Amino acid sequence: MTINIQYVQMPTSEAMNDLITSKLNRLAGKFEWVIRAEVHFKKENDPSGKGKICEMELSAPGPRIFARSNEDDFEKAAANTIKDLEKQLNKRKAIMNKR
Repeated sequence: MTINIQYVQMPTSEAMNDLITSKLNRLAGKFEWVIRAEVHFKKENDPSGKGKICEMELSAPGPRIFARSNEDDFEKAAANTIKDLEKQLNKRKAIMNKR
């Protein structure tokens, strides 16, 4: 699986790159039909204390798989986004196994 990580209007982080790469590679091991992952980290000014956004889009057979989280730090946002993606991938796998 090819992983493309982008940081929008913020500095890059090697630690976040390693964390995201390891988590997405774990998903790729479970779902070998996932081809590519696009990851975007964004920072917004949010008065509620949140504003750290993680968006991920996976390329796989069928419609795109997309998830987005807005948390108070990027690690939480990434974990929630990956959890949402895994739910969607499990649903897609169930549909594919019925055919």
